[in-house]
Amino acid sequence: MILIIDDDSAVRSSLSLLLKQGGYKTAAAEGPTDALDYLRASEPDLLILDMNFSVGTSGDEGLRLLREVKSMRPAVPVVLITAWGSIPLAVEGMKAGAADFITKPWNNERLLQSVRTALSLSANSKRDTPGRPLDRGHLNDAYQLDNIIGEHEGFLGVLETAGRVSATDAPVLIMGESGTGKELIAEAIHSNSERCDGPFVKVNLGGIPPTLFESEMFGHKRGAFTSAARDRVGRFELADGGTIFLDEIGDLDTASQVKLLRVLQDGSFETVGSSRTTTVDVRLICATNRDLDTMIPQGQFREDLYYRINLITLKLPPLRERRADIPLLVNYFVSNLKTIYRRPELTVSAQAMNWLTDLVWPGNVRELKNLVERTVLMSDGTTLDVDDFQAQMRTSPRPVDASSLPAVGTMTIEEMEESMIRKAIEFHGSNMSKVARSLGLSRGALYRRMDKYGLNA
Repeated sequence: MILIIDDDSAVRSSLSLLLKQGGYKTAAAEGPTDALDYLRASEPDLLILDMNFSVGTSGDEGLRLLREVKSMRPAVPVVLITAWGSIPLAVEGMKAGAADFITKPWNNERLLQSVRTALSLSANSKRDTPGRPLDRGHLNDAYQLDNIIGEHEGFLGVLETAGRVSATDAPVLIMGESGTGKELIAEAIHSNSERCDGPFVKVNLGGIPPTLFESEMFGHKRGAFTSAARDRVGRFELADGGTIFLDEIGDLDTASQVKLLRVLQDGSFETVGSSRTTTVDVRLICATNRDLDTMIPQGQFREDLYYRINLITLKLPPLRERRADIPLLVNYFVSNLKTIYRRPELTVSAQAMNWLTDLVWPGNVRELKNLVERTVLMSDGTTLDVDDFQAQMRTSPRPVDASSLPAVGTMTIEEMEESMIRKAIEFHGSNMSKVARSLGLSRGALYRRMDKYGLNA
């Protein structure tokens, strides 16, 4: 049951009809007194709460009622709705526990999506069993997470939350140091969602100059500015029906944050050089290695944008906090590489494994993966020892004479990745499922990398 609280009978009727068409049962309350009486008698699944019930437009009445609702029924999700929307009001509502904030006149699909997301998250929360130990096998059975390696308790908690929220359209903020696997978690959320057959569009916001932000994100029409020689489709439109992953969102300048906030609010934007409004349906996942909480009071990150993107926050632990996972990761990387390079006897000595486990790894999993790949490419023996790994850490890569590889010593990381994908495709006879599995990638991630390097199956 969804309880609609609004003093306008026309709004109550419109919302009730919309929700009933969406398959939901509804009840209505005209104001705070009726709403609290209803809540004392029963517990609805969700509330849609207006912010004003008199001639005032400050929203104070709605905030007071929201706090009373959360005190009385803390588990019930609340979606705020008002014709007098403002940034401070939205922020205060989210701080007080609201699941979302929608302005009148509302977009029907946007409102229904908000309702679906809030109900899904609430249902997942009620299914949680407090104190239940996390089990990697259970997670793998429940979700597609086989290509994400780790058994550290904190890391498993991140995976479980990612798996649970993947079924919703809730915006997710992934936080963690560089190299901890934020993109991999974002891809896993997309792969386990109902949008898995739609596009997964990754955007590195740190690499987009402020002057090109609108063109990159929303597209442009030919002639919109001097260098616009042809029409360009923006990233949000490319992600329509799927997921958009905004990496390094903490690097976005404040002017661009304002432009981003609008499309996140109502799912619409104007292409540069066009007056036509485009509406898209995208799931938002953001990531950053910066501390947004400290950036907000410094005026570097907008508080309203922060509350819009972090309905669910995942914090990835650095590799130094999950050292027991290092041998698992090393063996996983080596297993994939020895298959691709047809070196089935390749192993890592116990001494080398202990040495790797004791390192600090400021670059986290990415740094470990790159070191293992370089060491495998540069070594000739069947057992990788401490000396083999040390040689790749303390010296610059050197040229080698190997007919099966390009000049490995001068290869960039991208060239190494392209070479590995080529060899994996050749080894597995263009069986893309096996190629993706051997490289530790999802099929979608593999195809994106193939597009990047111009590779064909």
